[in-house]
Amino acid sequence: MSAQQKQGKGIMREGIFYDEETLHQLHDSMLFIRRFEEKAGQMYGLKKIGGFCHLCNGQEAVCVGMQHAAEPTDYMMTSYRDHGHILARGSDPTAVMAELLGRAGGIVKGKGGSMHMFDVSKNFAGGNGIVGEQVPIGLGFGFSSWYRDDGRVTICIMGDGGINQGAVYESFNMAALWKLPIVFLVENNQYAMGTSLERASAETQLFKRGISFKIPGMKIDGMDVLEFEKKMREAIAHARSGEGPILVEAMTYRYRGHSMSDPATYRTRAEVDEWRTGRDPIARLQAQMIEAGLATEESFKEKDRDIKKEVVAVAKAAEAQPEPDASELWTDVYSDPIEGGYPYSGKVS
Repeated sequence: MSAQQKQGKGIMREGIFYDEETLHQLHDSMLFIRRFEEKAGQMYGLKKIGGFCHLCNGQEAVCVGMQHAAEPTDYMMTSYRDHGHILARGSDPTAVMAELLGRAGGIVKGKGGSMHMFDVSKNFAGGNGIVGEQVPIGLGFGFSSWYRDDGRVTICIMGDGGINQGAVYESFNMAALWKLPIVFLVENNQYAMGTSLERASAETQLFKRGISFKIPGMKIDGMDVLEFEKKMREAIAHARSGEGPILVEAMTYRYRGHSMSDPATYRTRAEVDEWRTGRDPIARLQAQMIEAGLATEESFKEKDRDIKKEVVAVAKAAEAQPEPDASELWTDVYSDPIEGGYPYSGKVS
């Protein structure tokens, strides 16, 4: 009897066995994020979502693989392309959609919108709107864990544009100097806002950016959820071991523009189609599971129908919620409420 037969049905990947239940969880989570983002894009087009809206279609394997590799107690923060990450983290999807719609039941009471998701119950510290802002914030979380010796790892995510910010390298230096338990993760989707990496960076191998600070780096295929999960386990183990930070570059691709207002004319349709058809993370996992006898094309189609219905129900429940009361403008400004309330009186106009 083979090792795989003893463990049941699944897929063996470089010494790690992914059982049938885990594979379906990974698949369903990625597919839910894909359909959620598509619904968000639709609602933005109907002007039900205002402000900026950055979708992560195509980058689902990074969101899901990372969360599966991490512990729930580990800290996490990211940029404004945050819907997929907070959903993968396990936050209530209705609350996430309500936040996009600016509703009172949103994950931050309708005050943050697309770019500023936050869930303290999931150790998720944003959703940060300023480019590169989350990196020094992540440094602080990592320092806290080191100081308390609590065994937690901080996963600090940035984009291939954000890594060029000066505060990133100040944070790299301090994290390496103090050997803080941080995984710095770069989601390299090739274009930052709209300029290709080759035109914007003298060193396009972003995992090497930590060399001058003695931070080891690794590059991972961010379009293969099993490969990404496996390598992220190694990176997180390194950070948790006391050896200091590590820099991970995830090679991924966003199918939509930088934001909903971006027509993405800086790249060709053929290029996008090549990534969609040849490297799509959901389709790749489906093919692997079908080959392993764990599912069929029809079962995946049925699953897709079910998840689409689930997302529609989430959107309806979120849209049915009320908008925040005007009095909420004065709350959550300070950690301790101002004694006597806000100093100005009168109605909000």
